[in-house]
Amino acid sequence: MGRAGQALKEVLAAHHISQNRLAVEMGLRRSVTYRWVHELSDPTGETIVDIVEALAKLNPAAARDFVQRYLGELID
Repeated sequence: MGRAGQALKEVLAAHHISQNRLAVEMGLRRSVTYRWVHELSDPTGETIVDIVEALAKLNPAAARDFVQRYLGELID
């Protein structure tokens, strides 16, 4: 499992956003975000876009941070 879950875990912690808050914003069960954060499953590419959009509504800086952590050197 991978990079998205680790990036999401770091961003949620750094920006004080709970897994539940993200899940509610995305219209998902908290267990879905739990599985991503604990790298039990990976979000799809389409879901990555949904994560960024939800984070942008909650905290635009968190959305930018997630993209940077997830894509890293690809966007530099």
